[in-house]
Amino acid sequence: MAGACPAPLSIAVANAGGLGACGALLLQPQAILRWAVEFRSGSNGGFQLNLWVPDPPPRRDPARESEVRAFLAQWGPAVPEDAGHVTPLDFAAQCEALLEAGPPIVSSIMGLFPPDFVARLKARNIAWFATVSTVAEARAAEAAGADVIVAQGMEAGGHRAAFDAASAEREMVGLFALLPAIVDAVRVPVVATGGIADGRGVAAALLLGASAAQIGTGFLRCLEPHIHPAWADALGRTMPEGTRVSRVFSGRPGRSIATAYVRAATSDAAPAPAPYPVQRGLTAALRDAGNKAGDIERMQVWAGQSAALARAAPAGSVVQRLWAEATALLA
Repeated sequence: MAGACPAPLSIAVANAGGLGACGALLLQPQAILRWAVEFRSGSNGGFQLNLWVPDPPPRRDPARESEVRAFLAQWGPAVPEDAGHVTPLDFAAQCEALLEAGPPIVSSIMGLFPPDFVARLKARNIAWFATVSTVAEARAAEAAGADVIVAQGMEAGGHRAAFDAASAEREMVGLFALLPAIVDAVRVPVVATGGIADGRGVAAALLLGASAAQIGTGFLRCLEPHIHPAWADALGRTMPEGTRVSRVFSGRPGRSIATAYVRAATSDAAPAPAPYPVQRGLTAALRDAGNKAGDIERMQVWAGQSAALARAAPAGSVVQRLWAEATALLA
């Protein structure tokens, strides 16, 4: 959960028996190292560091970007002409920081790590958890050396894990169908994620063959992430049908609450979003204005379909409740 995974959240999760995690997409190398140091200062539990595998450079379309800027100006401040000139962080440097941090686990999303990086992980006994959204991706990840497959159902909040952005909205498979298919297709352990936010979801995942369950949105209302109060409140009242997968925030398909902006930006009258990360740059002013005003209709509010199950409680107590509920059901 890039931008919503401070070390105190992972410390609380790990100290309660779970696995801490850091979405490092937006972190410079030194910030990755500082996160790991902070985590270790508060916990001797396990944690994983996650990175996006970068897409090829986007194809720019000045005419389309002009249309998007004009549309966005109806929802927030005027968008500067150079707002789309976004330079992603240095992926290779981030990978070096992951190796230096030396976590027990490194995870990927949006693709596969390069073979040389995988070899260096294995030389350091760092496990690779590869996030996938289809059976074909799971098989490719196992063949590339992944130690564990993380099967992401379409119910998940935030960005879709698809290796190919163009297929992310076409190949949307629910976790109950995806999970057993992947378990049957690979020999390595499988972690289930997407739409799990209570003990019933954890128990169901384990019954369907998962070795563990990964939870994102279910922790966002906890005290530790410190997300905007308007976002936290909205999660508590959002039903499954109140979320939508779209490209309107970043240019990459992701599931968020279907706010007024999302509904307008996905209408037939709206211009097509620019590719990632250009669209993310173009929407920066809108997102910032929404946050400052506490206006949920203009904020980037990622949410999985089980958002309403998320509890406003300390993360450690959430972990304990999840496991108690799951074990009671499995017994």
